[in-house]
Amino acid sequence: MRGSLLYEGKAKKVYTMLGEEFQLILEYKDEATAFNGEKYKMFRGKGRLNNLISSKVFQYLHMKGIQTHFIETLSETEQMVSHTRIIPLEVVVRNVAAGSLSRRLGIEEGTILEPALVEFYYKEDKLQDPLINDEHAAYLTGLSQEDLEGIKQDARSINAHLKSFFDEADLKLIDFKLEFGKLHDGSIVLADEISPDTCRLWDKKTNRKMDKDVFREDIEDLVEIYEAILKRLEAKVHV
Repeated sequence: MRGSLLYEGKAKKVYTMLGEEFQLILEYKDEATAFNGEKYKMFRGKGRLNNLISSKVFQYLHMKGIQTHFIETLSETEQMVSHTRIIPLEVVVRNVAAGSLSRRLGIEEGTILEPALVEFYYKEDKLQDPLINDEHAAYLTGLSQEDLEGIKQDARSINAHLKSFFDEADLKLIDFKLEFGKLHDGSIVLADEISPDTCRLWDKKTNRKMDKDVFREDIEDLVEIYEAILKRLEAKVHV
């Protein structure tokens, strides 16, 4: 089913799909990066875990009526997705202050943010993905203000669903990154992945960090943490 390699990023490879014009295959890699690629390490089995966790998240969102690029899981490391043209925006939703927000604004880590904050970052490695406002986003992407507002509304809706999803697995959703893309008909859908690589997750009872921060901060073994997340989701969340 796999055709030629279209693109290779930090966490995934993207392939064409033989005989299908509007479908692609994503293969998740065993690599972890942090701080815009300054920190790097291979973790055997990471690709499998990200793929299976992200697949489960997308299946749940489909049940809730969220339109995404996800079609189906093909193997332990691969999924079939609709071909989208990725919009160069990272949409970050923050329920609790942590990471760069705490450093940038001096808000103590762990402070609950009500309502959740939605931020835009320009997806450009050379510029280290800078924080931008709505007018910057419109200029850089060509999207209308209506489209940008729609993306914000979708992000807030996804946040509400994901908070419930992870709560069932005794996890608190601290913050997360979303990417959106345009299908061949021009409609905008959720794309990329949703995994512990793109979410901050803390244990609901202990506040133990259970995401890529364990790699960023050299706290615990990344694969063991991701495996624990998958086991919780398989045991407690049914899709």
